[in-house]
Amino acid sequence: MIDNTQSFQFFNRGPSPAVRLVFFAVLSLLLLFVDARYRYLESTRSTLSVLVSPIQQLATMPSVLWQQTSSFLVTQHKLVDENKLLHQRHQRDAAQLSQFQALQQENQQLRNLLALAQRSEFTAQLAEIVYAERDVFKRRVLINKGANGNVRIGQVVMDDIGIVGQITRVYPWLSAVTLITEKDHAVPVQVLRNGLRTIVFGAGDTSQLSLRYMPVSSDIQEGDMLVTSGIDGIYPPGIPVARVEKIERDPAYPFARITCLPVAGVDSHRHLLILSGLPELPEPPVEQAAAAKPDKGKSRRKIPETH
Repeated sequence: MIDNTQSFQFFNRGPSPAVRLVFFAVLSLLLLFVDARYRYLESTRSTLSVLVSPIQQLATMPSVLWQQTSSFLVTQHKLVDENKLLHQRHQRDAAQLSQFQALQQENQQLRNLLALAQRSEFTAQLAEIVYAERDVFKRRVLINKGANGNVRIGQVVMDDIGIVGQITRVYPWLSAVTLITEKDHAVPVQVLRNGLRTIVFGAGDTSQLSLRYMPVSSDIQEGDMLVTSGIDGIYPPGIPVARVEKIERDPAYPFARITCLPVAGVDSHRHLLILSGLPELPEPPVEQAAAAKPDKGKSRRKIPETH
């Protein structure tokens, strides 16, 4: 039988732990002194750092992944909030931009109307459209000028480009304007290019007018500008009305089919001019009877008797 005490002493040969501690402490101090004094361990330190670097990266990888994941989630949430905020701001800015553009166009039209009123030889007053006719078969609008503004039936209404319509009904504070595109509404015009007089009629559509009863051989071309002729005493002469858009000439029919487009904004602008002070024309003469009837009281002439 082997003694346990002897076996334990057999496997524990060598210096004691205290001696080992002192030895390694002195060795560490010596290495520190040599490295600080003579820089002998720089290459060794570089080699060890290269060998230990993968182990350090593996050791720090979980914390780095956690930080990156947290940063990604925070950044994603922040970007979503910023995107919503920018989208709301974009919608608000787009609405403000649309309002600004509408106000800019309205301001430009008002400037044109005021300039036109100052250059015109007729008296004009500014009016604004407040209502539009709900009946799709009627092309009329209501403006905010009525009898209190000395508006009368028959006055011409135009915008800064051309003729829009005519006053057809007057209320105390409002007036009804029949647009030139009203079906069968007639405006005497003439072709600006050659002075050919004719009449343009409304077709019941805000974007279309028509010239009726024009012979096939009439000197009219696509693109011709039609202006008021002024021969009826209602519309002043020289104001643009429409532009010839399409001409269909068929030798089988005596008249050409001519389609025109109104040049004025009959369904777009809100501010209009009411023209007044037009010169009044004399009344057309009334046709008299060709010959007066003989009086019944007169006696007939007697024929002498022959014997």
